[in-house]
Amino acid sequence: MITISHFFQVLWTTVQAVMPIAAILFVFQLVVLRKPVARLPYVILGFGYVILGLSLFLMGLDAALFPLGEMMAQQLTAPSFLAQVRLNDADPQHWINYYWVYLFAFCIGFSTTIAEPSLIAVAIKANKVSGGSIGVNGLRVAVALGAAFGITLGSYRIVVGDPLHYYIIIGYLLVVIQTFYAPKMIVPLAYDSGGVTTSTVTVPVVAALGLGLASTVPGRSPLIDGFGLIAFACLFPMISVMGYAQMTQWLNRKRSLMEKKDNAL
Repeated sequence: MITISHFFQVLWTTVQAVMPIAAILFVFQLVVLRKPVARLPYVILGFGYVILGLSLFLMGLDAALFPLGEMMAQQLTAPSFLAQVRLNDADPQHWINYYWVYLFAFCIGFSTTIAEPSLIAVAIKANKVSGGSIGVNGLRVAVALGAAFGITLGSYRIVVGDPLHYYIIIGYLLVVIQTFYAPKMIVPLAYDSGGVTTSTVTVPVVAALGLGLASTVPGRSPLIDGFGLIAFACLFPMISVMGYAQMTQWLNRKRSLMEKKDNAL
């Protein structure tokens, strides 16, 4: 239950977390750079908005996102629900019977990543720096598709109980290979895109999904199998962004060749 005392407790915790950041910024501005802070009242007001917003967001996580993610995972893996929708009657615990879990994981991964504020900020900056050659929506969709696929694959791993490191090793080997063939201008952006997906909106829902799924699938441990899902959300956007750039580069080359042939004729 949300109470006034709970709000002030979360508010004080947020103040303790934000104050060191503010102190470092002000010390470097005033002591190292030796310049006054421009529009100081607005800066202080902005920090106030940050502290208040983070406090309300953290309270919202505890009250809504975490319980909702765990509840959805528990309901989708409940024996009564699986008995109604299962495709393999010979083995009730067969991985294919959890197809609704995979669909939910894909949808929740895509929607939370699209709404990620850090991804929106990176996409806008990339669009400005590239002179418009990198589209804001195109980058967001590419990252969201990668995160959605990664979370879906991570949910499958929890269901079947495979070791996590096999998936991660193979995924990063693919990233290394793509790095050599992807356009050089997109590689750093792709690496950053993997990090911005694991932020304020995605992490709480994905963590709740993984823990709820591991606690309800028979034979799975929430501690061993429940965590690691966020690693998939961080890894696969790098693959999808570089793949998107490689596909775009290939289409542009094909279009240029066709235009040269038309001009020759």
